[in-house]
Amino acid sequence: MKKTSLLLAVLASVGLSGCATLAPERTDVAPGIPAQWPAEAMQGQATDAAMLGWRDFFTDPRLQQVIELSLANNRDLRVAVLNVERARGQYRIQRADRLPTLVVQGQMQRQGGDGAVSEQFSAGLGVSEFELDLFGRVRNLSEAALQQYFAVAANRRNAHLGLVAETATAWLTLGADRELLRVAEATLASHEDSLRLAQARFERGGSSALELAQTRTLVETARTDSARLRGQVQQDRNALSLLAGGTLDDSLLPSADTVLDIAALAPLPADLPSDVLLRRPDIMAAEHTLLAANANIGAARAAFFPSIRLTGSIGSSSAELSGLFDSGTRAWSFLPSITLPIFQGGRLRANLDVAAADRDIALAGYERAIQAGFRETADALALGSSLDAQATSQQALLEAAEQAERLAQARHDAGLDSFVTLLDARRSAYAAQQGRLRTALAQQANRITLYKVLGGGWHERS
Repeated sequence: MKKTSLLLAVLASVGLSGCATLAPERTDVAPGIPAQWPAEAMQGQATDAAMLGWRDFFTDPRLQQVIELSLANNRDLRVAVLNVERARGQYRIQRADRLPTLVVQGQMQRQGGDGAVSEQFSAGLGVSEFELDLFGRVRNLSEAALQQYFAVAANRRNAHLGLVAETATAWLTLGADRELLRVAEATLASHEDSLRLAQARFERGGSSALELAQTRTLVETARTDSARLRGQVQQDRNALSLLAGGTLDDSLLPSADTVLDIAALAPLPADLPSDVLLRRPDIMAAEHTLLAANANIGAARAAFFPSIRLTGSIGSSSAELSGLFDSGTRAWSFLPSITLPIFQGGRLRANLDVAAADRDIALAGYERAIQAGFRETADALALGSSLDAQATSQQALLEAAEQAERLAQARHDAGLDSFVTLLDARRSAYAAQQGRLRTALAQQANRITLYKVLGGGWHERS
């Protein structure tokens, strides 16, 4: 009967544990963002990017292989994954406090005096220092650990999205700089031919020293650009290798015209609400951090109330080891203890104040994460329309500059225009080629940014 009562007491304590919580029921969030995107940004720029797989977004098979290598080998992402495993372990440790810890104990006690020695042997199954969670302290601590685990998992997902976008941008940047280098080297070769002709004309008295010096400025400008871009291309390749976690084969590097057409994103519906940002992993991480801080308030409040802990065991006790499990040797113990905080020098109040301040900090961080996400997306939407217009005008500028260079060359050869006119036309054509490539890179990089800020890049396939 006594053994049954002890078992019922333990079961009742487990049932009562976790039945109450003193955490705040709700926390009002006021991020202060519009319900819709700005009208000027809603010009057919994006779709539900979170459901668009990165293999369907990035269409070049070489880039797909590079992204796959990055996801498999990047050390920063590996650390993020290991942090998730660590947070999961910490949650399991905290969750274990909500259940009694059963231990098997064996003990031998020997004592003596005045020449007499006595021995006592015992063995049993016991529960040690199990806290009855009447006010939800342990439950709230477990909830806080769970939300921290969710936050770390969301940060891992954010690292994943960032790595996909950063790898694609680095790959495109390498392609653009290689194309710029090709243009600079082709321009240098053309200007060197012009310099040889100018040198020959000067030696025959057919041109002035000024024309020769001006031609040399074109050559040295292109030579400077070529030297600078060779170093930049090598830096781009090193950056891409770091993201991919190792050296990349040349067959995986972008070709010269890759930057002009690599990513496609469907138009954004006009009624897409701004609350799609709540699916962004960085905002989800901030939300879970806020929930963890809210649970910690409940734990700090529960510390003001009495704490009840149970220690008990059931087993056998005998003066002889050989008779430890004989009939009539059963023994049990039940030692409940209660702790009531009376005076702790303001420690409990300070702990509650710290928990409340942490909650307010997490709330501000959550609201700021929403605001930052809204701004990033609105900026990418607005910049997309601007860059599309720039790309169109830049292409028209290049065609006009190349035509002007051809006409200036023909007029100069016919003696109708001075060399200064031809010099300006060559400079304009060279600058237009560079500007077109830089605008194309900015356009593609912005599409990648928009894909990322809308939560895209997590799924491999749509």
